[in-house]
Amino acid sequence: MKNPLAVFAIGLVLVLSACSDQETTTAIPYQAVKEVFGTKIDPSNLPNYASQSIPNYIRKDNTGANPITNEKAILGRVLFYDKSLSIDNTVSCASCHQQAFGFSDPTLASQGVQGGQTTRHSMRLINTRFAVEPKFFWDERAATLEAQVTTPIQDHAEMGFSGQNGRPNLNTLLTKLGGLDYYKELFQLAYGSPEVTERRIQESLANFIRSIQSFDSKYDLGRAQVGNDGAPFPNFTAQENLGKQLFLTPPVFDGTGTRINGGAGCQGCHQAPEFDIDPNSRNNGVIRPLAQGAGLELGITRSPTLRDAVNATGGSNGAFMHSGVFTSLQNVVGHYNNIPAQPGNNNLDARLNPGGNLQKLNLSGAEINAIVAFIQTLSGRDVYTNEKWGSPFN
Repeated sequence: MKNPLAVFAIGLVLVLSACSDQETTTAIPYQAVKEVFGTKIDPSNLPNYASQSIPNYIRKDNTGANPITNEKAILGRVLFYDKSLSIDNTVSCASCHQQAFGFSDPTLASQGVQGGQTTRHSMRLINTRFAVEPKFFWDERAATLEAQVTTPIQDHAEMGFSGQNGRPNLNTLLTKLGGLDYYKELFQLAYGSPEVTERRIQESLANFIRSIQSFDSKYDLGRAQVGNDGAPFPNFTAQENLGKQLFLTPPVFDGTGTRINGGAGCQGCHQAPEFDIDPNSRNNGVIRPLAQGAGLELGITRSPTLRDAVNATGGSNGAFMHSGVFTSLQNVVGHYNNIPAQPGNNNLDARLNPGGNLQKLNLSGAEINAIVAFIQTLSGRDVYTNEKWGSPFN
């Protein structure tokens, strides 16, 4: 007959061993995400990207077939700030699109990998969702935001996964990201499986970028009070209301293209209340490239929204235009005040060439300053500091 105490002891050892095995094999939910991001990302309590408040007068939306979800947007946020998306782990999307500068770059040309530089000034990314124009890049070569977001990754000078001159291609990046445990968890969260694909990267990055919005400006406060753009805003100064009127009112020209009445007509291309670019626009007379020695750039027609062209205190979010040729809003308005003659420009927008004559608005200094004052009212505050659009990396 077996010793009862021995049987009990053996059973106790087996039970304790089983408990120990269970403790060591039970995975902590999102362990890698917690290790890398700490409290900046809580997968069980994600920031609100999908259901943000949008003013009822905002009607434009180019989301298409990729609606924003919190899970995809948080994945996109990590991808946006992750320098692992460059060949030498030195450049991220956020390197060229910095939150503190309206998701643009204060430098004229952004730094890429191994001495590379961008050939155009980095475009602001605020309110990209709220525009009729679905195409992206200054020259509109990307049909959608989804198509745009992986192009810099594959650019030889920017993030380097070009597959050219001995450099790895995008498939190498997919393998690289697939080997990072935090991406296994985040792709599982967003898509139900840890597989990393180009399409998933495109969808999630576009989700995050479209979530970046700014509707807490002085303009929005006034617009909500009066219910339309034409009436004077009670919270505006006299100068700001004058600038708004000049911005919205089309000019009346004589036979030489000189304004004799009306306003500046900025609304013709940058339509309130989204202040996005008219997709039918041609170039605006700024045709010199950023890069020295390059030919004329006649097809530049894309533009970011005029919202947050400057920050809430009036400081510039970087140079203006694709070439960064203007350093202030006064410079920009001055350009439209008197469109220069440029031989070879056969693609100038007709609205800047009334009756075949180059536009001369004859704005006074006071009128130029009023338009600038109005554009400054389009800037919010939250978008520059809100953590849900900031870097998740510790």
